[in-house]
Amino acid sequence: MNAQTYLAYDYPLMSVFWSMLWFFLWIMWFVLLFRVIGDIFRDDGMSGWGKAGWLVLTVFLPFLGVFVYMIARGKNMGRREIAQAREQQKAFDSYIKKTAGVTERPSSVDELARLSEIRARGDITDEEFIKAKQLVLAGHGPAEGPGTDTASGSSGSSGSSGSGR
Repeated sequence: MNAQTYLAYDYPLMSVFWSMLWFFLWIMWFVLLFRVIGDIFRDDGMSGWGKAGWLVLTVFLPFLGVFVYMIARGKNMGRREIAQAREQQKAFDSYIKKTAGVTERPSSVDELARLSEIRARGDITDEEFIKAKQLVLAGHGPAEGPGTDTASGSSGSSGSSGSGR
């Protein structure tokens, strides 16, 4: 056989596992390094000079810098990440609500004004108005009120009214 030819049996199975382990640890090291650098920039409580100092330490002495950072500031690193995730979720939710046209629940005054308009048009009777007003003042929405259809603002065809309590 030629000395330049390498076959599969020239690289034993244990060496393959050992190489995979080192490759995995190498990738994990870079993940940790980038998370630390991202946390340095994410921290609003740290001054600019503090950020510059930690960044210089992690870039020029990466192993020492990352390990010292994890010991000194590692506990708050998770808290900052959770806070950022919550802010992103809140921004995403508000964007979805704005895009979908969903508005917050109207106040009791708005609901009472709408009920008065419905009664003035003659869509609901005085008795239905009083029951719906009691529900609004009790903290329940007009959707649970008697005879009102929240989609169109008109009364239902049936005159039955249940308070749902």
